[in-house]
Amino acid sequence: MPPRTSAQVRQMKIGILGSGLMGAKLGRLWAACGHDVTFAYSRSPAKLERLARDCDAAHGTVAEAVADADALLLAVHWSRIDDVLHQAGDLAGTVVLNCCVPLDDSNTDIVVGMTTSGAEQLARKRPKARWVSCFNTSPSESFAGVFARKAEEPRPHLLVYGDDAGAKKIAGELVLDIGFEPLEAGGLRTARFVEPFAMVTAELAYGQPGGPALTYRFDKLRT
Repeated sequence: MPPRTSAQVRQMKIGILGSGLMGAKLGRLWAACGHDVTFAYSRSPAKLERLARDCDAAHGTVAEAVADADALLLAVHWSRIDDVLHQAGDLAGTVVLNCCVPLDDSNTDIVVGMTTSGAEQLARKRPKARWVSCFNTSPSESFAGVFARKAEEPRPHLLVYGDDAGAKKIAGELVLDIGFEPLEAGGLRTARFVEPFAMVTAELAYGQPGGPALTYRFDKLRT
């Protein structure tokens, strides 16, 4: 599939719930694509202001980011999930891209059992939302490099999984805008197998000597 030109990118209103590595980097890149990005949810209002200023985006409350959004990115630590969802409301009909991995406070262990996943638990918490999981199989360090090379072929693949076909289509467009090729990976149940892999990726990226150099190889994978 050839890369999309700026004229082919459908402008969306995207709410970024979380201002850490994933939220900040993806929000910046989507803003660079011309999407209407609103950053929300941070312990530091100054950080939200800075993010918004740096990429000509907006910042506001969670409720403001959710209102009329075409898609939300849920990018907070698992310990903050209930708080951010409380502020977000029931999310009825809203496409939510989840990149959270259900990790404990020390980021050393997955806190859900083998018969479920964080993605499935989120869907149960907000059953009216349209859930898709993506971006949690690649380290955030790779996003800028992939974006810079997004016109090149072949592009690295990125898993997209969820139970709502329309939501996955929207997620696929946003994946393409970053520079990845969306790879259909099935329903939310797939997260039972993907989330442990995502944890290994995070461990390589942030916990091991030389980890970042290893994780950069993920965005070079080709099929």
